[in-house]
Amino acid sequence: MTTSPNCTSASPIAAPERGGPTPRVRLYRRRLMIQHPDPQAGERLLADALGAADRDALHGILKQLMKASVIAQKPDEANLAFMISMMKGIAPRDSIEAMLVAQMVSVHVAAMRSAFRLALTDNLPQQESITRALTRLARTFAAQIEALGRLRSTGERAITVQNLSVQDGGKAIVGNVTQHANVIVAEAGAADTAADAGPAPAREVHRGKDEPGVAHGTVA
Repeated sequence: MTTSPNCTSASPIAAPERGGPTPRVRLYRRRLMIQHPDPQAGERLLADALGAADRDALHGILKQLMKASVIAQKPDEANLAFMISMMKGIAPRDSIEAMLVAQMVSVHVAAMRSAFRLALTDNLPQQESITRALTRLARTFAAQIEALGRLRSTGERAITVQNLSVQDGGKAIVGNVTQHANVIVAEAGAADTAADAGPAPAREVHRGKDEPGVAHGTVA
């Protein structure tokens, strides 16, 4: 078991063998203890799960989660385990995502506390106050999900070609052309196929004098 150290500089964590289960975090007199036979391996596994770059980042996130897990002015181990599990499930990929995901799970916990208080009160002013708080937390959580989605998107932008110049001997693609990360995806229209096949056969149409509404045609 390892306790939360007092580090003065960022310390990388030695990489353990992969594939082991993520260790649990226990609280002893408001101190964090990572349960694992190999202390460095336990820290590395937990750091990978939470998106922490080093030991300082790992223990910093764990301390913040511990404070957010407080129930009745005391850190709650079960609540902390839930928050860590949710972070592991979302699997932040870097420090930015780790901070955002830690905020997400903390906002969720706060929202559920508000929902619990709302269920316990019959006082109308208190219900309105708690409802406003719950609404703000729910909106914040939705905004955080959207922010995480933008972070995890490819970040590629579609480029629309408005002006097109074709030199002698070149071909123009008729259709929707979108460029993503130096890759051009073209949905060619029927005009390109028709250009390769050559000109369409001419069609000569004659109308009879007695039948103005009927077209008589022969193909040249």
